[in-house]
Amino acid sequence: MTSTTEIVRLAAKGDGVTADGKHFARSVPGDKIDADGAIVHGDHHVDAPCRHFGKCGGCQLQHADQGILSGFVRDRVVNAAKGQGLAIGDLLDEYLSPPQSRRRTTLHALRKHRGAVLGFHEEGSHRIVDIAECPILRPELTRLIKPLRIFVAEHGPKGNVDIALALSDQGIDLGLANFPLAGLKETEAALDFARGNNLSRMTIDQGYGAETVWEPEPVTITLSGYPVSMPAGTFLQATQDAEAQMVADAIDWLGDARLIVDLFAGLGTFAFALAKYGPDGRKVLAAEAEQAAHVACKVAASRTAGRIHAMHRDLFRNPLQPTELNRFHAVLLDPPRAGAKSQIAEIAKSDIAKVVYVSCNPSSWARDAAVLAGAGFKLTRLRPVGQFRWSTHVELVSLFER
Repeated sequence: MTSTTEIVRLAAKGDGVTADGKHFARSVPGDKIDADGAIVHGDHHVDAPCRHFGKCGGCQLQHADQGILSGFVRDRVVNAAKGQGLAIGDLLDEYLSPPQSRRRTTLHALRKHRGAVLGFHEEGSHRIVDIAECPILRPELTRLIKPLRIFVAEHGPKGNVDIALALSDQGIDLGLANFPLAGLKETEAALDFARGNNLSRMTIDQGYGAETVWEPEPVTITLSGYPVSMPAGTFLQATQDAEAQMVADAIDWLGDARLIVDLFAGLGTFAFALAKYGPDGRKVLAAEAEQAAHVACKVAASRTAGRIHAMHRDLFRNPLQPTELNRFHAVLLDPPRAGAKSQIAEIAKSDIAKVVYVSCNPSSWARDAAVLAGAGFKLTRLRPVGQFRWSTHVELVSLFER
């Protein structure tokens, strides 16, 4: 057995890779490949906690121990930075969310001749894996799997159904897409399901957008002590614990900055924390393009005694210009996966000296970071974040200073 038969690293999609570049699915560093191509498990290979692992496409790394998971998250971020020639100042410990911590997800379902299947898609396929458990989800969400399967079997349409689940302050927010309510019987069944399962809200998308059919009281999500209206389908950080870590880093790194602009602010996850825990007199401008999220943030901001001002603005088509940015002491941005190419270009041309960049895509972040570096910024702090446990999806929070 030669050195080329040992798995030495994980690729970006989770495959184990040998020293000579051969890929082996569901292997980890320390595993060996025998002469027949079989994987001989090493010290870092563990039993998957879920019976569906290997078929369900929701997780790729349940066979890796904690050390390998941490290393994978760290390496994805570090390698992205190195690929752009970025020098990392202080590389902080990576943060991993624990099992049973995901508070939002999208499941898929299909009514069959006898019953229904409900779960995640197989990797690279539209075929649905019918799940009985899910170790990544909060228990409240997992408990709804069986009732949902029965509901789809009895009242679902012939085609595929998408099921969005999220935990709000009041309970589970359920959104059904491609789920027409044909008549009074089906509508009453939907209401009975919502009532019987103590849902905070149920929305149905029959092809014209989400329509609320059940919401006993206004649905909210509390952000740093402020209850914020939670529009159906709105973005939330996947886990509360990872959100708390990233918020804590932002508060620490932005220190005594008194005027901060929060770009791609969403509901105000960072804005409310920065306003609440900053120095006396700190003010935050929260800029967001999505109308419902902006309105929710604006209404809640009215209770902050003027510390937060919400701005409705498309930062892709109309980024803040240097003359606007120069009014602030620091910038925080948390853009979608595509990054913030246009906005970063304007930040680079501004007088801003401190930028906290939160990202869910190391590749687009590294591209944007290289622009900041070219404008004199240094990457002084970097924390990799793995809030999508056992998946290859990696996030981060970073600080740039000049």
